[in-house]
Amino acid sequence: MLEAFADTLAILATIMGSIMALGYFPQAYKIWKRKSVEDISLPFFVIFFVGTIMWLLYGISTGSWPIIIANSIGVFGAGSIVAAYFKYKK
Repeated sequence: MLEAFADTLAILATIMGSIMALGYFPQAYKIWKRKSVEDISLPFFVIFFVGTIMWLLYGISTGSWPIIIANSIGVFGAGSIVAAYFKYKK
C-alpha cells in the first residue's frame, strides 16, 4: 500500500512540477513578443535559473524522474527569460 502511494505521489509530483515549470513560458512569450524586458527582475530569474539547474543535477544524480522532468522544463523556461533579458535590455 505504501509503495502504491509513493508511485502515485511520484506521478503527481511530475505532473505538478511540470505545470509549475511551465509558468515561465507566458513571461518568456511576452518578452519575445514585445522585445522588451522592462520591469523584469534579472536577479529573480537568475536565482530561479541556477536553482532549477541545481535541482536538475540533483535529480540526475539520484535518478529521480519527477525531478529531472520538471526541472528540465524549468531550466529551459527560466533560461529563456535570462537569455531574452540580455538580448533585449537597453
